[in-house]
Amino acid sequence: MDVSVVGAGVIGLSTAIVLRDSGYRVRVLAAAGPADTTSAVAGATWFPYKVEPPDRAIRWSRVSRTVFDGLVERGEGGVLVRECRQFWRTPAPEPWWAEAVPDLHRLTELPAGFVDSYVFDQPVIDMRRYLPYLVERFVSGGGRIESARLGALDEAPGDVVVNCTGLGARDLVADDAVYPIRGLVVRVTNPGIDQVLSDFDRPGGESYVIPQPDSCILGGTADEHEWDTTADPALALRIRGRCAELDPRLADAEILEHRVGLRPARTSGVRLELESVAGRPYVHNYGHGGAGVTLSWGCAEEVVEVIKSA
Repeated sequence: MDVSVVGAGVIGLSTAIVLRDSGYRVRVLAAAGPADTTSAVAGATWFPYKVEPPDRAIRWSRVSRTVFDGLVERGEGGVLVRECRQFWRTPAPEPWWAEAVPDLHRLTELPAGFVDSYVFDQPVIDMRRYLPYLVERFVSGGGRIESARLGALDEAPGDVVVNCTGLGARDLVADDAVYPIRGLVVRVTNPGIDQVLSDFDRPGGESYVIPQPDSCILGGTADEHEWDTTADPALALRIRGRCAELDPRLADAEILEHRVGLRPARTSGVRLELESVAGRPYVHNYGHGGAGVTLSWGCAEEVVEVIKSA
């Protein structure tokens, strides 16, 4: 069976790899290459952030967590495991994603201003290495990535079309439920931080620190329904200042770059379902919000199940 996957972000590439490994002939069609997608701007960690519905997201997250743990063991794809410390200014109930994190616990001693915490081992993905890894893995196995700007989904060739277009689905399949959540990523020099730190209920804006071997990713913003991707140097400085509250060593860290990405959210949650048009199956796989990396492998496996059931 010949399958076209539309979209070359982390969702599209992961889906294409799992389809190819399941025996399908697969091509990826995309107007923009992987380096020019929202995925390239992502933080990125395993964390179900800004995504619904919880019952399906937790299942997809567990599958992806297993895949990332395997990549860590094999030293592939630029994936590391860091201790994540999420600090809370108000009492935090058990998170809905707790069942996917068996080592989740809380700190007995907290920094000033915080009353609760979540602590767990968290996969951290360096997208500068991870996206090229996905491309190489797909192409080396016989997959093809082709440049194409589709005016409609039915322009894609193949027996089956898989729609992994993220925000593009708003126009490509006229889904008005799709909307952006704008996020600014600030990359700074790493002053020696080896833990993921976050303060998600900070007044005036959340803050998080994601250490990578050569730098730290600082955040963040979560501006819903904002389409402007213009970088804001003043905001980058404010984000660095907020993150310095979590680790003072960041106050003077050199800013290496700051980029804006639009997370592809959807008011009714992720759309992963089969649609038949004129006898041809289409599988939609978009609307992953701030958890595209986290859900990617689990959603990819479900796409295969949906196609087999069709």
